Amino acid sequence: MTKGGAPGETTLAYKILAEHLAYGELSPGNEITIRIDQTLTQDSTGTMVYLQLEAMDVDKVATELSVAYIDHNTLQTGFENADDHAFIESVAKRHGVLFSKPGNGICHQLHLENFGEPGKTLLGSDSHTPTGGGLGMIAIGAGGLDVAVAMARGAYSLIAPKVIGIRLTGELRPWVSAKDVILYVLKELTVKGGVGRIAEYYGDGVKALSVTDRATITNMGAELGATTSVFPSDENTKAYLDSQGRGEAYRPLAADEDAVYDETLEVDLSGLTPLAAMPHSPDKVKAVSGIRDVKVDQVAIGSCTNSSYADLMKVAAILRGRRVHPEVSLVISPGSSSILAKLSRNGALSGLIDSGARIIENACGPCIGMGQSPRSGAVSLRTFNRNFKGRSGTLDADVYLVSPETAALSAVTGKITDGLATGGALGIGLPHIESENFTRNDNFFIKPDGHSKDDTPVAMGPNIKPFPRNTALPERVAGKVVLHAGDNITTDDIMPSDSRLLPYRSNIPYLANFCFEKIDAGFSSRAKEAGSGVIIGGDNYGQGSSREHAALAPLFLGITFVIAKSFARIHRSNLINSGIITLVFTDHGDYERIHMGDDLVIEDAHSQVASNDIIVRDANTGAEYRTAGNFSDIEIQMLLAGGKINMIKERK
Repeated sequence: MTKGGAPGETTLAYKILAEHLAYGELSPGNEITIRIDQTLTQDSTGTMVYLQLEAMDVDKVATELSVAYIDHNTLQTGFENADDHAFIESVAKRHGVLFSKPGNGICHQLHLENFGEPGKTLLGSDSHTPTGGGLGMIAIGAGGLDVAVAMARGAYSLIAPKVIGIRLTGELRPWVSAKDVILYVLKELTVKGGVGRIAEYYGDGVKALSVTDRATITNMGAELGATTSVFPSDENTKAYLDSQGRGEAYRPLAADEDAVYDETLEVDLSGLTPLAAMPHSPDKVKAVSGIRDVKVDQVAIGSCTNSSYADLMKVAAILRGRRVHPEVSLVISPGSSSILAKLSRNGALSGLIDSGARIIENACGPCIGMGQSPRSGAVSLRTFNRNFKGRSGTLDADVYLVSPETAALSAVTGKITDGLATGGALGIGLPHIESENFTRNDNFFIKPDGHSKDDTPVAMGPNIKPFPRNTALPERVAGKVVLHAGDNITTDDIMPSDSRLLPYRSNIPYLANFCFEKIDAGFSSRAKEAGSGVIIGGDNYGQGSSREHAALAPLFLGITFVIAKSFARIHRSNLINSGIITLVFTDHGDYERIHMGDDLVIEDAHSQVASNDIIVRDANTGAEYRTAGNFSDIEIQMLLAGGKINMIKERK
């Protein structure tokens, strides 16, 4: 990694941001507001988004396009998930939002196929929304409330990021894929290396990557903690849009030749080998050739990272005429109904089934712990984006992240296998396969035409509870330390997401009982007993998913502020949106000096929050800890009001 100068509007990212700038000075570190062209939601976070949209009492959405996808909670073992879907569909009709029915596919793959456009802005209530960067979009994942406000007002505020230029040279060899590119970048930059940054890809190597290759890379830019990732829009982009029957959306876009980046990273594609993220972090990356004699129990291929037509055709080519190892369970989830239909028409689907693969619904499924949990102590190879401990639904499983090629080959051999060592060819021409035309299927989409708030009632099931609301910030904020957590705490750690709890994503009072259960089973009862609590965190607190439930559940349990060494971007925003104060230790040594059960207080909270230099005092010993808020002007207003909804209502 090398350092550069400040980026100007010559980077592609800043060109698109400049086109959409509504307020502020477009320079790294400044607060800006940009116009949002499109939004997307999914059902795991969507119920809260639409409860919040209803609370803002708007008529029609202010965006060019907003889409509500159903792809997470598709396992309907009770009424709860189906009720959530009915609620989302009813609110979508009321406000002019396009609704994607369950079974249509995964939101990011569907949006890429049907709606993504070069140069547009997209805000989504899912951390992997940056998938759209593969089409040359500025696509940003955010908390649900930020997305609800963007739908209502057509705008989003953020701190203008720095830009990392990732220069690609060379060309990938057979058995090496886009997944290996992003795993290499994660190894180099780590899961917090992209915080406060946009990753922009450029260089001669870009032209050798298809749009879905690029989308795989931008999708997992979320694991870097990056605000988003973006590729140029070029002839490959045009070929992809043409194949989807959307050639009119094409627009060539690229950084200027003299673009200056804050930092640069060089990646020689021709020198890469198959890689794997080891348990239990996406940046714990090793060469597959160095992972020896690891027996595989389960292989899962799919997710928003690697469920494209091209990916599954590669898998089909590898499995053709072969048999899945007798001791391996192979499950495959296509990314969309169009992909599944195309695999069916060309015969690839029957080949996958003949090999012994299990074909499951076009949905997120195992990636979010919604079914297909591996057995106790299993090794599971997955083409997904996260392998946090317990995310698969099995706490003691070892989950590795690999490419579709490595996954398919290992499913046959029964152990983690390096395709380069086999010396064989894939037998399929890529990336040109993406130029094959798709048959567009609109039968899973419900358009909102002709509906209004007045003639469309809200379908509110009994499991859907109001989201918790904070109150205006008092002058004295106090709380007992109810959790002292380590580094890289994930939103999965804070608010687990699996088939057991996903049906209750619209019921915060119930979910709160399971807050932090994976790392501290006594947290929720201890927080309730304290009444007013404080959390102490390490580096990169709140990495991972955009789920605002990881902020709403602590709010319900009385958490008033969180002090950490550093925060992940989306979770920090979600906490502030909820009126929970986020503080960073000025002296990291204070992290060790604060203990469970300490009574902490912030005096003169209004003036201290506004000053961004905040002293936290131990109410019993008088010890003082210096912290920084680093709050923007809008964030200060939100904290004073007790959250974003309260601030919006105050301004009416």
